[in-house]
Amino acid sequence: MKAVVFASAAGRQWIKLTAGVRARITPKLEAYAAFGTGDVKRLKGQAGCRLRIGDYRVIFFEDRQTMTVIAVGHRREI
Repeated sequence: MKAVVFASAAGRQWIKLTAGVRARITPKLEAYAAFGTGDVKRLKGQAGCRLRIGDYRVIFFEDRQTMTVIAVGHRREI
């Protein structure tokens, strides 16, 4: 399983989300980190990937051991 690390800006965005939304995002984020499953696409025009959870998106970079979240929020804000 890859370690999930939040960048400072993503950490602030994470705290602003409601508890219910965080509860929906957390299992999907952990499932991707552990097994590589989920609705993930590479970003066009820039490096990174996005994980889709309903109307919410998690933008991240990954390497062999870590998954660095750089943005998290509603799709209209990301």
